[in-house]
Amino acid sequence: MNVFRSFKDIIEAELAALADSGTLPAGLDTAAVTAEPPRDAAHGDISTNAAMVLARQAGMKPRDIAEALAPRLAAHADVDGAEIAGPGFINLRLSDDFWHGQLASVIRAGSAFGQAPANTGAPVNVEYVSANPTGPLHVGHARGAVFGDVLASLLARAGHAVTREYYVNDAGAQVDVLARSVWLRYREALGEEIGAIPEGLYPGDYLKAVGSALAERDGDRWRDGDEADWLPEIRAFAIDAMMVLIRDDLAVLGIEQDVFSSERDLVAAGAVDAVMKMLEHRGLLYTGVLDPPKGKKPDDWEERPQLLFRATGFGDDVDRPIQKSDGSWTYFATDLAYHLDKFQRGFPTLIDVWGADHGGYVKRVAAGVKALTDGQATLDVKICQLVRLLENGEPAKMSKRAGTFVTLRDLVDAVGKDVVRFIMLTRKNDASLDFDLVKVREQSRDNPVFYVQYAHARSHSVTNMAREAFDGIDLSDDALAGADLTCLTDSDELGLIKLIAAWPRTIDSAAEAHEPHRLAFYLYDLAAAFHALWSKAREDPGLRFVVASDRDLTLARLALVRATAGVIATGLRIMGVEPVDELRA
Repeated sequence: MNVFRSFKDIIEAELAALADSGTLPAGLDTAAVTAEPPRDAAHGDISTNAAMVLARQAGMKPRDIAEALAPRLAAHADVDGAEIAGPGFINLRLSDDFWHGQLASVIRAGSAFGQAPANTGAPVNVEYVSANPTGPLHVGHARGAVFGDVLASLLARAGHAVTREYYVNDAGAQVDVLARSVWLRYREALGEEIGAIPEGLYPGDYLKAVGSALAERDGDRWRDGDEADWLPEIRAFAIDAMMVLIRDDLAVLGIEQDVFSSERDLVAAGAVDAVMKMLEHRGLLYTGVLDPPKGKKPDDWEERPQLLFRATGFGDDVDRPIQKSDGSWTYFATDLAYHLDKFQRGFPTLIDVWGADHGGYVKRVAAGVKALTDGQATLDVKICQLVRLLENGEPAKMSKRAGTFVTLRDLVDAVGKDVVRFIMLTRKNDASLDFDLVKVREQSRDNPVFYVQYAHARSHSVTNMAREAFDGIDLSDDALAGADLTCLTDSDELGLIKLIAAWPRTIDSAAEAHEPHRLAFYLYDLAAAFHALWSKAREDPGLRFVVASDRDLTLARLALVRATAGVIATGLRIMGVEPVDELRA
């Protein structure tokens, strides 16, 4: 149960009762009413802005509304008190019995705690990675891959039907360069001395295996042929080989996507032509001349008529070119066709995860989606900023098997999949991230991966201690949920229960905002609260989780430990990280 959502319903019911009695006007719009944790926990458990946001509609002072609403909320069975703060905020303090009941509910729900019923939300398409199929994935791709994958899992947890998608950019000039690079390695595999890789081609050693495979399949068939003959064949062979490599890289990170959409197939099916006809029919294309980009000198700019999309009519800063001077469509045109295709496949919500260098491209695509779907589709583009690899604060010196960059596989080999996935979520996606290869191995509070995993491992050690202290003790979920939880009276024990009970709200808010980093932040805070209680018990033996002289108290505290471990395990699994029961140095 989402405690805050439940109390929002209670607040709205009491507002309706006040309207029925004539204290408030009828028909007030309560959409902006919230029930949230107060900024300062000392002020209570739930704060509502109801009086503040309804004052203007009601034609009343916020304080007057609050004075009418607060007593009704205070009379609720689970509320110990309701206080009016400032001009009209109402802070509610819930009873200890309420929180004890929440703890029992958490244990009974198990791994389903905080999970919405499947397919209750709108279908969502999350497209992420979508790297050009020209080589292995690098560290920058790793961040977008983790972000997109965890966001998809988070949305599924919140009840959405989610499709994970990869858009294969296999129709641009870069795949022709790939084909020429593979042809060079193919000739090398046939025994030719190729010398230094010419500038403009891909130099990575990863293409040697592709050239050798092509030579094994086709012999010397393409060695002396014209490029026009071998380019299409080698291009298709190379793209297939690169996608196998990329899928393998993603698998190392624990990622498996549902759909791989081909740009080349989309173009061949006439999707771009269809989009252009649609835009033309709606009067959204015209031939015009654009102003020079900012920073361009007049003599650097060639004014020429172009076919333009009226992007400014849909929120963009300028109208955008849709066709090149040679008559072919721009990348923007194919992107519009692709996003319309996703919408037509039944996805009203589209989420794209892009790299740091694509920030300037967001407005034009958003404008195109709005135009093509008549505003029915929602596009949210998440930009993942750069990752800086460090070793003790200095730039990392890792192998560069790709020739020009550190690969995703290098990173996973160095620190492990779980560490990569967790660390990539320790900063919001639009902030740059430092990944220190030394610090992520430290066993300290400063290493969030260790700190959270340590809390989970500690919970299992407590269970083992209880079994040693009490022969035959029943530690099943039913036994712990049925324990006398009123034994839990310490402020830190109650604080931990309240933090556990906030898990469903964390899921809901993170899913709604498309911000999976909130999971990492929450798990760190939960681990910190658990470790603090552990440390407090060192100074006060009466607060230990296992009290050999008091079986009932031990069961109650083990219920708290079980709930903590359960939420940590669930959160880690949503993040694609396997919780551990034991940590070794």
